[in-house]
Amino acid sequence: MAPATTSADARSTRVWTLPNVLSGVRLLGVPLFLWLVLGPEADVLALLVLVASGVTDFLDGWLARRWDQTTALGQLLDPIADRLYILAVVVGLGLREVIPWWLAIALPLRDLLMWGLVPLLRTRGLSSLPVHFLGKAATFNLLYAFPLLLLGDGTGAVAEVARVVGWAFALWGVGLYWWAGVLYAAQVRRLLATTERVRA
Repeated sequence: MAPATTSADARSTRVWTLPNVLSGVRLLGVPLFLWLVLGPEADVLALLVLVASGVTDFLDGWLARRWDQTTALGQLLDPIADRLYILAVVVGLGLREVIPWWLAIALPLRDLLMWGLVPLLRTRGLSSLPVHFLGKAATFNLLYAFPLLLLGDGTGAVAEVARVVGWAFALWGVGLYWWAGVLYAAQVRRLLATTERVRA
């Protein structure tokens, strides 16, 4: 198991870094995406927002590592942006009936269960555990799946191919997302069994 992340870890407290600004821009795209999908149903513009989100997601992490600008705020904003995009997309596509409701419920339900583990971590003086590789792979699959499924909500050969490939990414993504959650829960269980409770 990777070492747990504690609040005492030495991290930069800088706020105004380019990677953090990119993460902030990603967050601003969440309500914009929802409005484009549910309001005017401007699917092409909504797809562009998702593409921009994917590009900035890559850039903020790459720049933070390359320029040694990894910050506590950035490590908080990046997963929050990922989760909010996934939530916004499943809600938007669910309401548009592009994806079935079992899929729209399965992903937020997993996140809800993970949030339920946070109070247990806090009893050991921790706020989170390192992100598992499977979690990153799941997010990668899902962030590719949803634009393709949105593109596939049409007619013609391109839409058909996008729908098939999108569902392949989506099913793999959901499976990996839940499996990463199981591994995370197992880490928490082992931590509770091997670490003493922190006194308030």
